[in-house]
Amino acid sequence: MVYGLDDIDRSILYHLSRDARRNSATDIADHVRVSAQTVRNRIKQLEESGVIKGYHPQIDYERADGLLTNLFMCTTSASDRERLARQALQIPGVVNIREIMTGHTDLRITAIGQDTDEISQIARAITDLGIDIEEEDLVRREHVSPYRKFDSDGAQQGPAITDFLSLAGDAELLEITVEEGADIAGKTLEEANANDLLDEDVLVITIERDDVIITPRGKTTVKAGDAVTLLLRGDADAEFGTTFGAGAED
Repeated sequence: MVYGLDDIDRSILYHLSRDARRNSATDIADHVRVSAQTVRNRIKQLEESGVIKGYHPQIDYERADGLLTNLFMCTTSASDRERLARQALQIPGVVNIREIMTGHTDLRITAIGQDTDEISQIARAITDLGIDIEEEDLVRREHVSPYRKFDSDGAQQGPAITDFLSLAGDAELLEITVEEGADIAGKTLEEANANDLLDEDVLVITIERDDVIITPRGKTTVKAGDAVTLLLRGDADAEFGTTFGAGAED
């Protein structure tokens, strides 16, 4: 089943693909312009849906004890392909298998060995399963890059609405990130209301700042970068313009 992605999901996947170990939820949140909690929630959803299948190091096997990496191009019958792929993955030394939909060879098997003798042993184990090896090559180096079309840095214009939920009783709950230069940035909630920056049917529920959840009060100051959760009731206007987005006039 296909899982539909939005721009936030895509950008999170892009930054995880670049370096999942060094990109924390807070780091990704800075790029995506959402709260760190939103990033954590989205990652959990992507994991549960099977979009993110795991986190694996990219290993340079040649540097690791001078190991050899070999790529086997193989053919199988279409009806047995998946079963044979799963069996081949159990062979010691086999680290990756790809099922190919087009072309003559329909399995690409990557194996690691200490020397050519061990690679030959792996090849025999593959053929013993009934898989035909059509061609094989030693891999010198592998180059990888994240899918660049998932990178949406700077693509969002205006205030970034990062999560949205419709509630019963004609109400909506949304999270919005305060941008630099927004009218509300640097003002207390009392000042925001006095300056008509917030509709009377808009209630600030929480403010998240640096991974800390703040319970808002009248004297609470809203700052750029805050992730503000709003409750919109009735006919509240969801078009916030420069209230939360950049472009306010001096």
